[in-house]
Amino acid sequence: MAQTHFGYQTVDETEKARHVRGVFDSVASKYDLMNDVLSMGLHRAWKAYTVAVAAVRPGMQVLDIAGGTGDLARAFAKAAGPTGRVVLTDINEAMLRVGRDRLLDEGLVLPTAACDAEHLPFANESFDLVSVAFGLRNMTHKDRALAEMARVLKPGGRLLVLEFSKPAPLLQKPYDWYSFSFMPLMGKLVAKDEQSYRYLAESIRMHPDQATLKGLMKDAGFGHVDVHNLAGGIVALHAGIKC
Repeated sequence: MAQTHFGYQTVDETEKARHVRGVFDSVASKYDLMNDVLSMGLHRAWKAYTVAVAAVRPGMQVLDIAGGTGDLARAFAKAAGPTGRVVLTDINEAMLRVGRDRLLDEGLVLPTAACDAEHLPFANESFDLVSVAFGLRNMTHKDRALAEMARVLKPGGRLLVLEFSKPAPLLQKPYDWYSFSFMPLMGKLVAKDEQSYRYLAESIRMHPDQATLKGLMKDAGFGHVDVHNLAGGIVALHAGIKC
């Protein structure tokens, strides 16, 4: 049976999604708080930058994959307006429920779907924009997921991938301390789950670096890919245009 990584562990490919689901079932209720704690609020700036690059216009069709608690979907919906459509998806029902309820509390009703990004339940060439923020690294077959994102995009449509990446060399040692000491400690103290945040730190290290991800996107059918390094490369936004 084929195997893959779950953080630094090796697991059967068929089991990875279940392991990832367990992590996000555990952290869903504290996810937004932990994002603020661990990034010192910077995740809001990274997402705001992504929204600015997206430049969603009224009437656009947008798909937010692994949308979690709905930060990007909310901003996209405001820009797309009543003539547009923003679909919020996540493979994890607990995360999707938190996001949907949060948006409902703000008076925003969006179509939602619990689905696997490797098998998107949408027709070919349905969307003008697809986004995935801090979710690609948890997917078992990133190449398949990227190919699916390309499939549902219209020709000339764009994919935005916001994800942790490889920092500049000078940041590597302090970032290692932060990832393997501070993150699990905060997970233990705030979310009462040290192990899930240790996995999240490991999953970042196993994710392709900027150049490798750019190559994967090109292989999936994106003819032009720009890479925007944020926070010294700790986070990168990849913006691809479908051929």
